[in-house]
Amino acid sequence: MSISDAKLLSQGPLPDDEARWVKLTKITYRDPHGAVRTWESSERRTRPAGTDIDGVGIIAILDKPTGKELILQKQYRPPIDKVTIEVPAGLMDAGETPEQAAVRELKEETGYVGEAVEMSPVMFNDPGFCNTNLRMVHVRINMSLPENQDPKPELEENEFIDVFTVRLADLWEECKRLEAEGYAIDARVGTFAEGILTAQRLQL
Repeated sequence: MSISDAKLLSQGPLPDDEARWVKLTKITYRDPHGAVRTWESSERRTRPAGTDIDGVGIIAILDKPTGKELILQKQYRPPIDKVTIEVPAGLMDAGETPEQAAVRELKEETGYVGEAVEMSPVMFNDPGFCNTNLRMVHVRINMSLPENQDPKPELEENEFIDVFTVRLADLWEECKRLEAEGYAIDARVGTFAEGILTAQRLQL
């Protein structure tokens, strides 16, 4: 069996009392002209108390003789019925810092052991639709450590993830190639690739 064998079987309305992960919210607000309006929003039910973010995305780069490579993964996503190209990521656990969450999720999803070295401002995934947010955490991986020689993911029973790497210099073209093969490109990966492309073209 391959990750690409996953497929959508059915879909329909979700009663609120069955929703474990998300909820729909009706927002009433006043616009800049004073008019009262409403908005429909989706929210996660999983954000731990005491934290301002839902999860983390992880930028982990391997320093190889052939060039620097970004750790990516393929994961089937039912809402779009496609295998998506993503960076490692995950939700916060109670009591964790973003740095701790990133190191934990990286090891669980890829097997690599790393050290958090940089963290982004809070980023909102789709603010016109939901309040979901995250921080991107840059994790340094020491390739000389024995545990990073043959890393093994520690996936949960319901997780199906294929880990692979792409040379940073080729990321933009690789995203286009993968899309042509039928994969969906996660916005974090696509934006990172576009940033690299822009830096290359402007010689920054």
